[in-house]
Amino acid sequence: MYKFLLLFLFLISALTGFGQKKYTISGTIRDKETGEQLIGATVRIKDVPASATATNNYGFYSFSAPAGDYTLIVTYIGYETLSRQISVHQNQVLNIAISYKSDLKEVVISTNKPNNDQVRSPQMGVEKLNMAQINNVPVLMGEKDILKTISLLPGVKSAGEGNTGFYVRGGASDQNLIQLDEATVYNASHLFGFFSTFNSDAIKDVSLYKGGMPAEYGGRLSSVLDIKMNDGNNQKFTVQGGLGLISSRIKVEGPLVKDKGSFMVSARRTYIDFFLKASSDSAIKGSTLYFYDLNAKANYHFNDRNAIYLSGYFGKDVLALKNTFGTNWGNSTGTVRFNHLFNDRLFSNTSIVFSNYNYVVQSFSSDNNFKATSQITDVNLKEDLQYAVGGGHALKFGINVLHHTIAPGDITTSQTSSFNSRSVERRFGYENAAYLSDEWKLSDQFTVLYGLRLSGMFLLGPGTFKTYDAAGNTLTSNTYGSGSIVKNYFNLEPRFSASYTLNEENSIKASYNRNTQNIHLLSNSTSSSPTDLYVMSSNNIKPEIADQVSTGYFRNFSENTYEFSAEVYYKWLQNQIDYKDGAQLIANQDVESQLTFGSGRAYGLELFLKKKYGRFNGWVGYTLSRTERKFAAINNGSYYPARQDRTHDLSVVGIYQLNKRWTFSGSFIYGTGNAVTYPTGKYNIGGLTTFSYSERNGYRQPATNRLDLGATLEGKEHKSYHSSWTFGIYNVYGYHNPYIITFRDSKTVPNTTEAVETSIFGTAIPSVTWNFKFN
Repeated sequence: MYKFLLLFLFLISALTGFGQKKYTISGTIRDKETGEQLIGATVRIKDVPASATATNNYGFYSFSAPAGDYTLIVTYIGYETLSRQISVHQNQVLNIAISYKSDLKEVVISTNKPNNDQVRSPQMGVEKLNMAQINNVPVLMGEKDILKTISLLPGVKSAGEGNTGFYVRGGASDQNLIQLDEATVYNASHLFGFFSTFNSDAIKDVSLYKGGMPAEYGGRLSSVLDIKMNDGNNQKFTVQGGLGLISSRIKVEGPLVKDKGSFMVSARRTYIDFFLKASSDSAIKGSTLYFYDLNAKANYHFNDRNAIYLSGYFGKDVLALKNTFGTNWGNSTGTVRFNHLFNDRLFSNTSIVFSNYNYVVQSFSSDNNFKATSQITDVNLKEDLQYAVGGGHALKFGINVLHHTIAPGDITTSQTSSFNSRSVERRFGYENAAYLSDEWKLSDQFTVLYGLRLSGMFLLGPGTFKTYDAAGNTLTSNTYGSGSIVKNYFNLEPRFSASYTLNEENSIKASYNRNTQNIHLLSNSTSSSPTDLYVMSSNNIKPEIADQVSTGYFRNFSENTYEFSAEVYYKWLQNQIDYKDGAQLIANQDVESQLTFGSGRAYGLELFLKKKYGRFNGWVGYTLSRTERKFAAINNGSYYPARQDRTHDLSVVGIYQLNKRWTFSGSFIYGTGNAVTYPTGKYNIGGLTTFSYSERNGYRQPATNRLDLGATLEGKEHKSYHSSWTFGIYNVYGYHNPYIITFRDSKTVPNTTEAVETSIFGTAIPSVTWNFKFN
């Protein structure tokens, strides 16, 4: 692979070495007030569209231009457009700071147009979320939520009420890679899915890739949600936070050394448990219910070429019902990154990443006292490089080595318990990858982004490993020593996307990409659960594979104030996993015998209209789609709707800034009901009714819809202090969206069956939060 990389770099360098001599302009783009490096800021030479480039995850940019005098334009959503005259006669470093638009302005029509990256970029199926918009979208109990916001985008479907899980273009919830500062977050939910693990105060940038995934990402089939934490203010100390009805939060940030290093610490905690302790209801008094988050980050820039970053996240949920039952689960991540600039063109990021997810379920009953635990731990070493070759080429290449340790489940019991203690062997494995990609601007109109990712999976001993037939019977059983290779898989994952610009406002794009997945989630519930079980590819479980093609039309209106896109996609899925009826997944050494394997397909149309600038902005997203699975053991081998299949999905988001103090917002969603399995008959044995089921997911729940409203009142300006109030109403007209539908014998009409619909929210839920900031 290294020889291939070197040969490719030599050929590209040779091709770009001819023609007019060019010089390199490079540097970083930062927030003028805080020193935060801005991700995805556009830097270009006026009237030379092909010169445009975007800053990377560390605010670094680099491009080449012939000798001459130019006007340099820097744009970033929510910030003032910067225009600077430059003279290019040698390689030079330009570090630029731009200012946030703090005052209310109408849309300004000028020659310095806001960027039209959506039209020109070859990247398809990517959404960049602005934190200011996220903070204005009304959500449950006023808790600003990244995962709830992305579910309002086309091609992304919420897993349902009370659930932060999401489905992207027909993929299951575990087929989304969620990264926080490069660390994988396996369970991104709090309170069984009512809230996500991401405290918006600590977040700087959010990018969702749902098609045409760049080669540097891998390990999941459907999407990548890449979240970056704030670096911290390197100019001055600030304290900010908020007090809400069920939780409070605080963030402290400031310089370690002004202009060279900074830190950020952010914490959030709910206090529902305080109300439970004060309750007069003996049934719940003494119970516990809370979660907390802690985000921390620090960085130091030794000089213009070397910098180090340290970041971590710690979060936990604790739930206990008096002295009978309890559970807790949580994530821990840690990242150490070192940035090095070899020269004006070659940028390096070296990372060591740690991630852990674990859960504990415990019964305190004297008769059935037990404790069940499970966890997954990752250690990842990554090397990513970015090389601005010139001649219209921008290369990215790198490697990563990821070690998995999975403890599927242990059950320990007391001597008086009716349960027996059980322990399932730990599993160990490596996921390794090498990748190379190139963004090549062939002309002012035509740009391609192509790459190749080589992924390898190694399942390691020690342990006893079995193979099973389709009926779940054991065929072989072998014992391996520590470090022995039990099974390995290699896959090539080509990535390609292209854009052709018809003019400054219109383009067409197409893409093809293949993804593989070697970490699989086993769950027999319709929503994410802390007890969901992860397994690796093995003798019985092959890597999941997805091939996706997509094409689309993209247009900007009114000086790039409006964006419109229409995309169609088709996805083929191989080696999909489902559980057999009656499967036992928890603490089962032979859990792989409980699985069945098949294929799938997903296809659809996504329409998206977005207004980016002005007093009023927001978006309308609509998805028409179909998602199906096919297993030999289910529905007689015919295709059937997957649980995430939803034919129609509509979302409307509006944000209106009335004046400098008042901002109003609203969101409306509508979606076809989820595919579900209903009973088709019943029989009576010993006076007990048992329902029988036939076709998998052959029915639909009722359609869902909901309207949420919000408002923010900014406090009066003070030199060192600012505050605001956020008001919200979730589910304004109190609609009963179905959460689950069960069946029982009718209590009023003999010999008949009735359906019972359960809704989590059947009334409007108001919220209010006071926010503050000290400078």
